[in-house]
Amino acid sequence: MFSLPYYVLPTILFLIAVRKYRESRWGKCKNKEKLNGKLALVTGANSGIGFEIAKELAARNAQVILACRTLDNANAAIERIKRDSLNNPTLVPMTLDLGSLHSVKEFANLVMKNYPKIDILINNAGVAYPKKHRLQTENGFEIHFGVNHLGHFYLTNLLQDLLEKANARVVVVASSLHVKGKINLKAIKNFEFDEGENLYANSKLANIYFAQEFARRTKEKGIKVYAICPGWVYTGLFRHSFKWYYFIFLSPIAFWFMRNSKQGAQTAIYCATEPSLEKETGLLYRDCTNYNSSCIFYDKVARELWDESEKMIDGVMKD
Repeated sequence: MFSLPYYVLPTILFLIAVRKYRESRWGKCKNKEKLNGKLALVTGANSGIGFEIAKELAARNAQVILACRTLDNANAAIERIKRDSLNNPTLVPMTLDLGSLHSVKEFANLVMKNYPKIDILINNAGVAYPKKHRLQTENGFEIHFGVNHLGHFYLTNLLQDLLEKANARVVVVASSLHVKGKINLKAIKNFEFDEGENLYANSKLANIYFAQEFARRTKEKGIKVYAICPGWVYTGLFRHSFKWYYFIFLSPIAFWFMRNSKQGAQTAIYCATEPSLEKETGLLYRDCTNYNSSCIFYDKVARELWDESEKMIDGVMKD
């Protein structure tokens, strides 16, 4: 009975050591590039990965626009960043609801009115709901497709001129779950999905297809595009899907595999700042290195998704 502590402490130390070893295998952005005079725009910057990205870019002296669903959320994030900052960063709170194409248009118009260029665009914001849910955006699109893909698709295209003027970097935050996704344009248009279909994974696959096609269309215009998989990260993204008791069952797995938000932000920060990536575009990254997905990507699907996305937006904005 008295020997129990002699086993418990070594076991705890062993588990911590293994965890630290696993963390050492995850990519970390090691460059110290400064971003003086540059403007960065981060969607979903009030929490999770987006907050950590905004915080780091601000620490590197970039002016950062925090594009959030509410000004209260953006201002709260700014207060947290400034509280920990050493360099008195310039942070701009702005309202952006990616589930509303009209909100995206208003936001983009305001940015174009006030800024001559954008050096870094981080398409990070997203939603995730349980598979059984079939929710729609304000404009009637399936919510994962509408927010995670279509809102960012529209935003990026609206801001393209400002991106070209800066030879900007565009970072699209996808997910390794894209391998479970599929692009069925008929189902998307008609809101006809299979039971249990992973609509979040579909939207993440759409993110990568968008990044690839946008890279192809802007390769000669100086814009660099990077799609990234941040790893399994503990954020509020899946708050709609997880029940409290899930944490009991998943905690042992999470201990080995789950990253915190700062760790999950590293690849996005790397792609936004790493000098050696200056001539790369349209590739997928994970752990701060090029990542070869097991998914096969088809140029034809990317073009069809692009064309259909444009038609969906036109159908709403021309009404």
